[in-house]
Amino acid sequence: MHTLRWDNAFVRDLPGDPETGPRQRQVEGALHSRVDPTAVAAPKLIAWSEEVAAMLDIAPATMTSAAFAEVMGGNRVLPGMQPFAANYGGHQFGHWAGQLGDGRAISLGETISGEGKRWELQLKGAGPTPYSRNADGRAVLRSSIREFLCSEAMHHLRVPTTRALSLVLTGDAVMRDMFYDGHPQMEAGAIVCRVAPSFLRFGNFELPSARGDLALLSRLIDFTIARDFPSLSGTPQDLRTQWFAQVCERTARMVAEWMRVGFVHGVMNTDNMSILGLTIDYGPYGWIDNFDLDWTPNTTDRERRRYRFGQQPQIAYWNLGAFAQALAPVFGSAEPLQEGLQRYVEVFQRTDGENMAAKLGLLEIREDDTLLIQQMYTWLTDAEVDMTIFFRALADLDIESPQSGVFADAYYDPAKRDATAGEFASWLQRYAVRARCDAEPIAQRRERMRLHNPRYVLRNYLAQQAIDRATAGDYEGIWELLRALRNPYDEQPHFAHLAAKRPDWARSRAGCSMLSCSS
Repeated sequence: MHTLRWDNAFVRDLPGDPETGPRQRQVEGALHSRVDPTAVAAPKLIAWSEEVAAMLDIAPATMTSAAFAEVMGGNRVLPGMQPFAANYGGHQFGHWAGQLGDGRAISLGETISGEGKRWELQLKGAGPTPYSRNADGRAVLRSSIREFLCSEAMHHLRVPTTRALSLVLTGDAVMRDMFYDGHPQMEAGAIVCRVAPSFLRFGNFELPSARGDLALLSRLIDFTIARDFPSLSGTPQDLRTQWFAQVCERTARMVAEWMRVGFVHGVMNTDNMSILGLTIDYGPYGWIDNFDLDWTPNTTDRERRRYRFGQQPQIAYWNLGAFAQALAPVFGSAEPLQEGLQRYVEVFQRTDGENMAAKLGLLEIREDDTLLIQQMYTWLTDAEVDMTIFFRALADLDIESPQSGVFADAYYDPAKRDATAGEFASWLQRYAVRARCDAEPIAQRRERMRLHNPRYVLRNYLAQQAIDRATAGDYEGIWELLRALRNPYDEQPHFAHLAAKRPDWARSRAGCSMLSCSS
């Protein structure tokens, strides 16, 4: 890693906190604080992504060296690194929360790859920062495995996301109350190195705006455009208008991809929304097993279900609205912000429609297809049908002679299956008639469906099984999932057991059905 080319633009070009170190404090007039990772007892590398290492120009031999584990465990800071925690605010569950910041994430710095791409390396769980808010700044093994695996799984599903380079066991124990119910336990600590062109989020802009520091807000906007959106051109006002529209468009595409694969973020606060339209901060996320637009994986959101599966597009729009409100004082006119929000609506609707057409094997979604889709959603919910298995099986349906047998593995409840059999048979006939209206070769249609309907997703129970094994010292479960999830659209018969629907034992088990914001 000594050969990495560091170019720490964020800390070089933007104002920083004059105080260094992890003392908790309100940080005014600065966008970052200098803080080093806190050393751990015995850093041990237990998993890594060869693809991300190659992307960063890190040699395979380096990955398995003791020195690499020391760096990724936070015990060594290499020449050229300038570790920092970012200062930002955010709306949490719809309410302004004030200063938040990187409470357990420390960025090592920004590197420029041989291909000229910029990558920021960030350690999650590397110890306290000024923004830790009375917490320890650490992360536990279970949440770190989930973040490591999901970052890579989402990339291969073609969902915009941050990436994960490494997963290090720290050798330290961390106290956590997983469900905030008064039953804390000691758990194994871990650190994930996550990678992205930038970890800037809506909240980075909201905080200076909320404090009335418009000079700092303007400086951050101009920096972000120059560093992260170099293809934009025009007058300063044109640049800002195009930039906001780009953020809206990227967010729309990201959320449309979430909906396509059945991913539920679980905590869509504005401080968890990437300025680049990347899925960021994998906390209490979940994957839809039995189809349910009202499902949320987050225990904190259990009552209001603000961040439920079916409401994610609306929440993204709300978050962009809060972002726009923060930008308004330095935009001069509300018109470009309103245009950007409208761009979100248009791009989401178009992308979501294209995705649904591909999932159903249709060339396009026509106006009269809306009822067909709504009826499908109702049946999927009432019959308790597995989303991933259903859509994958749909590609194998003979639309000339549709038979419901291809969906036999998709049901969770035989009684609900039988009770809705007539409803489904009727829908299946209408769907087949509609599909036959498109003059597309069968092989081409099926291939397009398979490229939009994954065979493998990171189901919660699969992640939990890997966590259970890792807790016992067996890390092969992590590697098996990593290998399978690299090719989520392929059949991979040797991984067929990883494509099965959620087993009954996982229906209500902690880690398989509901999770908390606890790390």
